[in-house]
Amino acid sequence: MPHPRRRILAALVGIALLPGPAVAETVRLAALYPQDGRRAMAAPDFARFPGAGILFCRDAGGVPKRAAAAWLIAGPRVVMLNAHNFRSRRLEVTRAVADCFFQIAGRNYDFEPESLHLGVQPGASALHITDDWALLALREPVTAAAAQPLPDEADRLPTGGETIPVTMVSPAGHENFGSATSLETCAIRQIDRPGEDGIRMARHDCNNGYGGSGSGLFDAAGHLIAMHSASLSMNSRRSYDGEFHYGSALMLEGPLLDALREAAARTR
Repeated sequence: MPHPRRRILAALVGIALLPGPAVAETVRLAALYPQDGRRAMAAPDFARFPGAGILFCRDAGGVPKRAAAAWLIAGPRVVMLNAHNFRSRRLEVTRAVADCFFQIAGRNYDFEPESLHLGVQPGASALHITDDWALLALREPVTAAAAQPLPDEADRLPTGGETIPVTMVSPAGHENFGSATSLETCAIRQIDRPGEDGIRMARHDCNNGYGGSGSGLFDAAGHLIAMHSASLSMNSRRSYDGEFHYGSALMLEGPLLDALREAAARTR
């Protein structure tokens, strides 16, 4: 069976690029869909969804700025986030790892700059939704917060159009939402067949905004099953459409799951 055409990030909006002040003011408190159930995360939410952290990166003036959500996962030194935080859709370098750090439980942790593991295959020329993942190792282990457990591939959800209730957890918040964090009950509407990399894309109806990259999608049992990558038509407030207006996430499976296991063993 041929692989479905993989979605390239070039067609999507909201990939770690914060709008300027004028645009930000215009889109503030906007949403993707007519319904908007987002709320700020509270202390119990951080206990329920462990590992939720934030990627900070310094701007040209050296000032740290929120960039995206990031997850402490599979151990106290492994961080999972989107590859597009460091590469363009054509895989040009956009940020240096050394210019960024990870924040969790109010503390900052530096990365090992040479530890960046990108999800793209050797010889790739573009970044796709299903390979929009990266892993980094921290210089020192996190002791102030628990890590998200390693996902269990035995809990794989079936491919197809079954609606799956989820909670989208956005520890870095959204530029179009009036809080530093965001949490929303929403749904995965479709899981596509796996692409060449063996990872499937999930189409969901969770609201998103600039800064929401890397948000986690959790099932009803509290398992992290997918990581948000990008959304179509930011701030348009149009109903979900499985072809033209949806959010894209990559399932935590295949090569990503293998890489997480290897990273956890390597950083013990």
